[in-house]
Amino acid sequence: MIEDRQEIKEHYTNYLGKFTEYHFNKGPVNELPDNITILKFSPNRKRNMWIYATCGMSDYEGRNAIELHMFSLVEHDFLIELLTVIAHYHVTGGNLGWGHTVNFGCSWYPASTQRYGLLSLPYLDGPVLEKCQIDSKMIQFLWLLPITETERNYKKHKGLEALEQKFEENQLNYLDPFRESVV
Repeated sequence: MIEDRQEIKEHYTNYLGKFTEYHFNKGPVNELPDNITILKFSPNRKRNMWIYATCGMSDYEGRNAIELHMFSLVEHDFLIELLTVIAHYHVTGGNLGWGHTVNFGCSWYPASTQRYGLLSLPYLDGPVLEKCQIDSKMIQFLWLLPITETERNYKKHKGLEALEQKFEENQLNYLDPFRESVV
């Protein structure tokens, strides 16, 4: 598993650049193995945004082998806690995967109406970031996209493809924590 984490870090580094590693230590993290950390990538020439990513949530048998990342226009270390909480949910029973939504339990950014997250394909990077084969395990790297409750409800009733079509039609500004709902 330690080797897997190193390969996950190398995979991220190949596409996102250098990172700083964090281990969140508040709340029920004692239920999480020490190997789940959050990587923070500073803006660089390729990406003029902060990126926060899980490392190690793909290690568990009986769970989808996924890792998640989020984008932020500003440095916002609350995302370290948020991603740790979502990793905890995944590892302790949620078994998340592509197309699922999660309730953040609060706004991802102060005063934002985006209180949910959509596990989406990493459209900005495509298949090169999305998949990484480590030994016999295929890990899927998904984009955790903050969405509103209205968007979450729309997805539940109309489907993921319909919501993504609305994102495209409205030229979704995924970095704006104060954007209006697209539906």
